[in-house]
Amino acid sequence: MLSASPKRRPLHRPTAPLGPGGTALPRNRLSGSQVRASLGRGLGASESGEEGGDAGLSLKAGDLRRLDTGRRPREARPIRLPSPKPPGLPWAATASAWPPGPHSSPGRTTACSCGWSGRAGRRTWSCSCCRRGASPPGRKQRIGCVPETSREGTERKTSDILVTTHLQGLSVVPPVTDLDTLPEALSPSPSWATWKEGLPLTIAAGCEDDLPANMRFHEEKRLDFEGTLKAGALEMVLKRVYTLLSSWNCFEDFDHIFWGQKNTLAEKVRQRWQDDELFGYQFLNGTNPMLLRRCTSLPSRLVLPSGMEELRTQLEKELQNSSLFEADFILLDGIPANVIRGEKQYLAAPLVMLKMDTSGKLLPMVIQIQPPSPSSPTPPLFLPSDPPLAWLLAKSWVRNSDFQLHQLQYHLLNTHLLAEVIAVATMRCLPGLHPVFKLLIPHIRYTMEINTRARTQLLPDGGIFDKAVSTGGGGHVHLLRRALAQLTYCSLCPPNNLADRGLLGTPGALYACDALRLWEITARYVEGIIHLFYRGDDVVRGDPELQAWCREITEVGLCQAQNRGFPISFQSQNQLCHFLTMCVFTCTAQHGAINQGQLDWYAWVPNAPCTMRMPPPTTKEDVTVATVMGSLPDVRQACLQMVVTWHLGRRQPDMVPLGHHKEKYFSDPKAKSVLNQFQTDLENLEREITARNEQLDLPYEYLKPSLIENSITI
Repeated sequence: MLSASPKRRPLHRPTAPLGPGGTALPRNRLSGSQVRASLGRGLGASESGEEGGDAGLSLKAGDLRRLDTGRRPREARPIRLPSPKPPGLPWAATASAWPPGPHSSPGRTTACSCGWSGRAGRRTWSCSCCRRGASPPGRKQRIGCVPETSREGTERKTSDILVTTHLQGLSVVPPVTDLDTLPEALSPSPSWATWKEGLPLTIAAGCEDDLPANMRFHEEKRLDFEGTLKAGALEMVLKRVYTLLSSWNCFEDFDHIFWGQKNTLAEKVRQRWQDDELFGYQFLNGTNPMLLRRCTSLPSRLVLPSGMEELRTQLEKELQNSSLFEADFILLDGIPANVIRGEKQYLAAPLVMLKMDTSGKLLPMVIQIQPPSPSSPTPPLFLPSDPPLAWLLAKSWVRNSDFQLHQLQYHLLNTHLLAEVIAVATMRCLPGLHPVFKLLIPHIRYTMEINTRARTQLLPDGGIFDKAVSTGGGGHVHLLRRALAQLTYCSLCPPNNLADRGLLGTPGALYACDALRLWEITARYVEGIIHLFYRGDDVVRGDPELQAWCREITEVGLCQAQNRGFPISFQSQNQLCHFLTMCVFTCTAQHGAINQGQLDWYAWVPNAPCTMRMPPPTTKEDVTVATVMGSLPDVRQACLQMVVTWHLGRRQPDMVPLGHHKEKYFSDPKAKSVLNQFQTDLENLEREITARNEQLDLPYEYLKPSLIENSITI
């Protein structure tokens, strides 16, 4: 005869429950004994993984928000997790065994025991309030959260990892019996999306609200970002009212808007922007030091007409002395120009030839504004000996072209979009216990949100680019496609890039010097971490998650970039370390070098005009003050340029310096020692740069470690 199963009381009574001593508790509170009894029934499972008790009784997230027992309950019995065979690596684990933390896989809102909402995903879950984490349940498992981060590199199987449910101090994820019936709160990894055809893929998010919570700005960052946008808009209105100008009449008119957000270097640029020395200096150490290269021959596009034999002689002399340099903007040739408020804008593709004198100064020798074309006359060459206004206008065309390539090719594509590809692939392919995940996660903080905001505010149809920049209105997309076709793996690695451009050991090349030092320091850090977890090349080759991550970046995110040198697999420790060094360097130092100088060099608009409103000059004698003023951005465009470059180039209030992670991702003492050495190396470099800059008229600080942000956040 079968015995009747014991009658179970429901977790929530119709009447108020009784506490110790028979006192009534509020309707939304349970006594400690009731909670423990319910837990024993609802979460009882044997160590073999078989479910015990009534499968229909379990705690829900809403119940946990109402728990308040008044004293610490006993721990529930640990549940040993059955799992499939791991790939054989010490950090390999199933989703349900991954540790909690503030950086978890994305998802939608669910509840936390602290009473706030959080974000859940296939792998982990984190609360947007207390930042506690938990792991969503695996197939046919009821689990709580992992009590502490599992130590990296310990040889143990997934089935040996115990998951314990706690009532206080940690969050509990609602139990689910099967992956096929996961609630909507537990959504999959981030998805790829196509922003523009022919460009790197991005995260699938129409706006910042669509992003996972753990990829969003924290409240302080959000308030500051949105507040400065409003302050910038107000400043722009005030400047336009203050000037009372409909157009520029002379360079002094720009002083009417040169107030508010500026600094010492921006003031020096205003005073000296017409000097050839400062013009050449910007190719080495300005906000775009990526275009200059040493000549090994005279460029084929440089057609010297008769009567310029002396110039040819000078160029060949500098070429023989290895002191001849060029900056070629041919990538802009044929890009359609913008139309702003019905007014056509103009683009050019200049070529600049420069020489380095014995004192280390880089000086321009000749400027060709447009490349030769069979359908047009030979373009004029502008020289320092030409009428001052003609020479100044030629340099302004170069600076406008540099603005376009800097913002789109070297800033947006080579740092922001590349970092987003790395970030999305990392979240999709690597589990939270993976050492590469832990290595990279501090360096992708806020990247997805700042890029999403750029696509919805800066670059959409009718956005800021369309309103003020000569490559807006669609030209920027054409330019980005061309730039992506030229984006090689080697171009992202300073030792290769600087050697290819012939800038190694160049006097006065401060970016090149500091970038090499930072690359070496970053490489030592990466190697130190990787060698702790990958004891040989065979371990690298045998890591399926790592290999999938590599393919995801090259073949998916970067649209079949293997033809441009990007790897599709890692065959050795050295290959892996080199690639990871590139990732970390791009997300930190390279972005710092490209981004931080915008306020310094762009605040004085004539030094780097965002657009040109008249076509390039075809003669030198006809250039007048009116020609120059009519070519530079108008009052509205100039005000917008100042406001946006201040907003993008300023120091962030919640800035995390390079190497100083807020969260401690590695628990292994050896890994912590490697990070400490990284920080020490950065501090030593900081002192060297500070001592050097004290001797310079124009200090170069963009690669000062304390000023480099740990990720792309702006």
